[in-house]
Amino acid sequence: MDSMGEGGKKRKYNYRIENMVAYANLNTDIDLFNLALNMENVEYEPEQFPGAILRINDPKATLLIFKNGKVICTGTRTEEDVKRALARAVEEIKKAMPHLKLPDPDKIPFKIENIVASASLDVDVDLYALAESMENVEYEPEQFPGVIIHMNGGNPTILLFKNGKLICAGAKSEKEIEEAIEKLEKMLEGFATKRK
Repeated sequence: MDSMGEGGKKRKYNYRIENMVAYANLNTDIDLFNLALNMENVEYEPEQFPGAILRINDPKATLLIFKNGKVICTGTRTEEDVKRALARAVEEIKKAMPHLKLPDPDKIPFKIENIVASASLDVDVDLYALAESMENVEYEPEQFPGVIIHMNGGNPTILLFKNGKLICAGAKSEKEIEEAIEKLEKMLEGFATKRK
């Protein structure tokens, strides 16, 4: 199950990153009302949400910009795209508001807060038996068709379905995703059958 991960490193498991959420700080106050007036692709409705919403297409991302300069970047799938999205946002803000002292677009530090990934283990899982014998597994089939597994005391969380497909949420790195899938495979021994 090898595939290429971030930076061309070989992955032990074949999963796909669906979304990355990253946090950055531009270290300057931003007048969001004027930002929205001077930038076409910015929405700002303070009565509904305290931040301005900037959508960019290359890379595809949505950035939530707050008046204290904090930024949340979502919708990307790689750390490289997070960097590019933040750089692009800073360049556009500089054009709209040249008086602001903003960091160098290529040197904005950021922190990954959440990665959502999907994968398939190519097994059929007995969800009832798994939920009955494990403490950290929740299963309410009338509410949700999969089990919810809280790995390592809560993060990441895995949603696992009977066809072996899974969603991993709450990881902060690809290493955490791989460790969670590896731990899950060990948990499934005796509860899963390999598909032919």
